[in-house]
Order: sequence, then C-alpha cells, then structure tokens
Amino acid sequence: MKKENAAQRVERIKKEKSGLDVLEDIKRYAKSNEPLDPEDIDRFKWYGLYTQNKNSQDESDENLYFMLRVKLEKGAMNLEQMKVVSEISEKYAKETATLTTRQDIQFHNISVQNLPTIFEKLQKVGLSTVFAAGDVPRNVVTCPVSGIEHEEVIDVNHISSSINDYFRGNKELVNLPRKYKVGISACSKHCMGHEIQDLSFTAVKIEDEILFDVSVGGGLASNKQIATHLGYVKEENILEVVKTVSYIYRDYGLRESRKKARLGHLIDQLGIEEFKALVESKIGFSFYNKSIQEYTPYSKREHFGVHKSKKEGYSYIGCAINGGKLGAKGLASLASSLEKYQATTIRATNTQNFIITDVPNENVDLLVNELKNQQIDANPSSFKARTISCTGIEFCKFAIVETKNQAIELAKYLEKQFPDFDETVSISVNGCPNSCAHPHVVDIGLLGTKFKDANGDTVSGFEVILGGNLEGDKSSFGEKTKLKIKDTQVNEVVEKLILEYQNSDINVFNQFVKEKVSDQSFIAKLVES
Repeated sequence: MKKENAAQRVERIKKEKSGLDVLEDIKRYAKSNEPLDPEDIDRFKWYGLYTQNKNSQDESDENLYFMLRVKLEKGAMNLEQMKVVSEISEKYAKETATLTTRQDIQFHNISVQNLPTIFEKLQKVGLSTVFAAGDVPRNVVTCPVSGIEHEEVIDVNHISSSINDYFRGNKELVNLPRKYKVGISACSKHCMGHEIQDLSFTAVKIEDEILFDVSVGGGLASNKQIATHLGYVKEENILEVVKTVSYIYRDYGLRESRKKARLGHLIDQLGIEEFKALVESKIGFSFYNKSIQEYTPYSKREHFGVHKSKKEGYSYIGCAINGGKLGAKGLASLASSLEKYQATTIRATNTQNFIITDVPNENVDLLVNELKNQQIDANPSSFKARTISCTGIEFCKFAIVETKNQAIELAKYLEKQFPDFDETVSISVNGCPNSCAHPHVVDIGLLGTKFKDANGDTVSGFEVILGGNLEGDKSSFGEKTKLKIKDTQVNEVVEKLILEYQNSDINVFNQFVKEKVSDQSFIAKLVES
C-alpha cells in the first residue's frame, strides 16, 4: 500500500472524524491517562492545542505538554476574564501567558489531564479555544481601538461580532484546506494588516459614502504574497461576501499539498479575474470599482500613548510589553491596576501589545505611572514599540533558536545605545523559516536558521532580512541579505545598521535598508570587528 503524504494523511483524518468531535476524546484521555492517538492529537488543534517540544522539561518529566491558544474576539479581555486567564496560567501553565500576532493569548506546559477544567473555567467567562487553530477560520482580527478612536472611518465592532458569530464553531467550515484568516477594520492607521489576510475588509470614505475595500489571498510562509484588491462593497454586503468566499475556499480549495493549500494558492491557480467572477456569480452582484486608497506604512501602524476616547470622560492607553509576555503575575498585576483606577477592558493588538480601552480621564496619569513599574510602557521606545517575536525554541517544535529573550534584550540594548532615536523601527525575531512573527514585512527580520561558521561547524543563528513593509499596493517583502549571524552577534549587527542609517543622507529607515539590502560590501561590514 502506497504511503500517505502529509496532505493525504490530514485530509483522511479530517474526513474520518470532525475536529469538533475530539472534545469527548480529550475528556476521555484526561480521565483515563491512556496513550494519546496521534491522529487525535492532530484533531486537538481544533480546540487550540499544539504539541510543544521538551526543551523546558526536566529529563525525568515524561509528560506530553501542549501549547493552548485562547481566542480573544476583537482582541478583548475584561477584568473577570483576565483574572481567570491569570489563574489558569498560574495553576496549569507554569505561569506562561503570551499575546500573539492574531489578538489571541496562549499558554504553554498544558497537560491533557487539566484540559476539561481549563475549558470549563474559560467557558464560564465567555472565552473559548474552539477554532483557535486547525484548518478552520481563525480569530477575526480588527483594530483594537474600534468604537473609541475619533479618527476611525466607522465603528466596525458590530460587523466584527457578526463575522465572529458566523464563524464560531461553524460545522460547515470545520474542514477547510488550511487555516483561513479574515480581518475587518476602519482604522485610520490601517493597523489590521489587510495585506496579509486571506480575506479582509477595510473601510474608506469615497465621495461621502463609506465602502469597504475587499482584498483576498494575502499571506506569509508558504503563501507569501500581498493580498489582491477585488473592489469595494457596502457594509450590508460584508457577511454575504464572507460566507461566499469561505464556501468557495472549502469547495474549490487545493488539498493535494499542505504547502499549496491556502486561499492565495487557489486564487493563483484560477487567476484573480476568474476568482472574482466566481465570487460575484455566487453573491449575485458586482464589486464597486473605485480607485484604491492610500495606506499607512507598517511601522507607523500603532496606537501607543494616551488618547481621548469617543466615550465622554474616558481615555484609552496604548501599551507596549516585552515580547507579548504577560504571565500569571503580569496579568494579575495588570488586572489589579485596572480595577484600582476604574478601567475594565484591554484589547490585544496584532503586534503583541495591548490597549486599555476605558480609563477615566482623572486616573490616566496615575495608571500610566503604575504600569511603568510593571514594565508596561504607554510611551515605549522606538524599539520596544515594534519588536515582535515568535514562541521560539523554548516551546516550539519547529524553532531553531531562542526568540523571546533575544527580542527583549535587543530592544533594551538599542534603547541604551540610541536613547534619542525617534523613528519607529519594526523588528521581528523569528525562530524558524516559517513566519509566525512576520519577519518578511518588517524593517529588520531575523529568521532562525542553521549555517556553517568560520570554522566549518554547524551552528544555530539568524538570517538577516531587510526592507519589508506593508503599505497597500506599495507593499514589499523583505529581501534576504545572505548574511547569517550567531545570536551573540544580533545586537551589534542591528546597532551598526542604525548607525549607518544615521550617517546617511536618507531620512526614512525602511528606504535606507531597502537600498542597502543587495549591497554586499555594506552587508559584509556589519559583521566586521
């Protein structure tokens, strides 16, 4: 009998049992301690679970631990939810809890035996892990200041809710070819990142009418391409477009190869005009053809600092944290501070930071000062603001290098070396060739790799990528410099890049690195002692 390839195996597993049906198996495994069926482990993803490596385990610990991702719809967590997440982190996750680039929060070191209790605690406060992973619609990303930002085009919270309601545990979408990422935003700074979503809707005011730019097929890793503009739709048509594109992806999507199964791959095969025609034939109307709007450069897509809210008497505070790491103690302290100063909710961003949405104006300064003592910055440095990192080798099976602490130490080092630097530099520290921390769309991408050092020994380190940027149809992916460095060289190499920029005649960092990425003599100087 011919051996299955990876795609055939996954497709068979999904047909034999729905990922949603694995919950009863999880409960059984939790009670019986029987060995886990590897095929059920694959289905665990439908409940937000991934196996992790054993790097952080004692040699005597033979437990199989999981990463568990919790969906934060619209990125939101209220005080009650924060306290429960903190409790779960402390009791069941060895105090881990990290914000992700998809406005989720995830734990590590989770044992199957504790899952029923964890699921029950999450359910009681309105949180869920269903469809946080797997071949399903993932968390719908949106602007974290939707509804409270004065400069937004329109409040899209109700639209986000309608899409989330449609996707939530939808049995008709339980078996897509691969993961499927949707976004909705009316942000004046375009922080949602429509360019790398499978399907997105971005509000724009055209001739006194609010329409939504529909873009499709964006992605990173195996589907590294900028989303293509289809046209515009009115608000009342958004959910119908979501349903139609979702069904088309389910029914027409490519399933022969896991590396060629995203929506963007289907669009590549059909061609954008045929795909557009297929969508329009099924929704029964045509997209509006208007000029494509201008978009904010990636490094300027942020909401840090104190801003007056649309809600009278309140402000919101955009906060930066180190590598998205909150942990049990960090969450507990944050919840306590919010409660103390009469705020109720945070919303995660897609850069592993968060917004406090509802602070009474008279309490803003007090809260900002208290958070500073918790290493939470409302006015972060140019480097802490936009340095993101993936899970890394501490927990991830695919990672080659450590990332979280590397990113934190890099930001601190640059803050010390360039205390007056005032242009935001976007940096990604990514532990493997995949793109969980978006290394191809930032100014400086550090991509985990193995290479031969000067002595001919195989070592772990980073490949340097420069010049990525998201800016609508002006977007570009970062290019490889062919420079591979050890983790001990990272701080110095990035420092030299910034020094060279300061000594140049160019006044935009992204433009500088774009021009230098293919200059091999310049790149070589970055590692000269």
